[in-house]
Amino acid sequence: MSRVWNFSAGPAALPLPVLERAQRELLDWEGSGASVMEQSHRGKRFIAMAAQVEADLRELMGIPADCAVLFEQGGATQHFAQIPMNLAGEGDSADYIVTGHWSEKAASEGAPYVRVNVAASSKTENYLRMPARDTWKLDPAAAYVHLATNETIHGVEFQDIPDVGDVPLVADMSSDILSGPIDVSRFGLIYAGAQKNIGPSGLVLIIVRRDLLQRAVRPMARIFRYAEHAANDSMLNTPNTWGWYLAGLTFQWLKEQGGLAAMDALNRQKAALLYSTIDGSGGFYRNPIDPSVRSRMNVPFTLHDSALDAAFLKESEAAGLLALKGHKALGGMRASLYNAVPLEAVQALVAFMHDFTNRHG
Repeated sequence: MSRVWNFSAGPAALPLPVLERAQRELLDWEGSGASVMEQSHRGKRFIAMAAQVEADLRELMGIPADCAVLFEQGGATQHFAQIPMNLAGEGDSADYIVTGHWSEKAASEGAPYVRVNVAASSKTENYLRMPARDTWKLDPAAAYVHLATNETIHGVEFQDIPDVGDVPLVADMSSDILSGPIDVSRFGLIYAGAQKNIGPSGLVLIIVRRDLLQRAVRPMARIFRYAEHAANDSMLNTPNTWGWYLAGLTFQWLKEQGGLAAMDALNRQKAALLYSTIDGSGGFYRNPIDPSVRSRMNVPFTLHDSALDAAFLKESEAAGLLALKGHKALGGMRASLYNAVPLEAVQALVAFMHDFTNRHG
């Protein structure tokens, strides 16, 4: 068996030690004689594991006690609709900061459930930069302010947490959660699909202030109500037990690496190496994003001649560099540098890029 360097945007690379441990435990988890996927989620073993997973996450992120942590099924896209269902009442409005494909989609999917106010957008600038904070048209009576901290497709990332006053800040952190320390207390709700920095697809993490769970909102089935899931420890119905287990292994791995401060330093090193290669290529490779908001996690880039794209992708795959094709909306290339992508992978990519330039420049 040979492993490749995986730059997929999602489902993405998982830490090798996590995969190896899951492989060892696949048939016999904790001496039970059965896989974790065959265990009852009501059983003592699984309940103890779930409690430890949450404790590890709280330690890693510094999650305060006044926040509930939910391990839900599905992905972040489902919660584009479920968030306004839970945080906004009939007739309420919410502010959306649109900085790329996913925040734009969140506003669109939320529209049936809340009056959407696009308080700021960089769409007219092709999402190459963030809208300046002093241009945001926020409503102090809004139910919440929504943004995506990192745009996976367009490769822009908020470098700090914007101040939105007393209105709860809601953040889609699907592609940069756990990539560095954040002040969780600044947010009303954080949500993230698992398949980038947490674990396999099919699981979504939600961190929500408990007071927001008590808001009076529209009638809805219990299965859609976050308060019901919190009251039932994310086991209102049968959860994604495999995803929950693998998320727990990932959290343990992160702690072993030195926590989120250590990951932040490594992620910045990886991103700086790739961006410096692009910027120093004399125009052979190009990244048009405003350098002040460049993503550490997702680096889109183009070649000076798109006729070389097919050769770049074919040769990079042959060199053991997986999933560098850019999103169909933008074309070109994209390298995703999530936590599980080691520095050695980026060094291998950079070496290939230099070699490709020498041969095709």
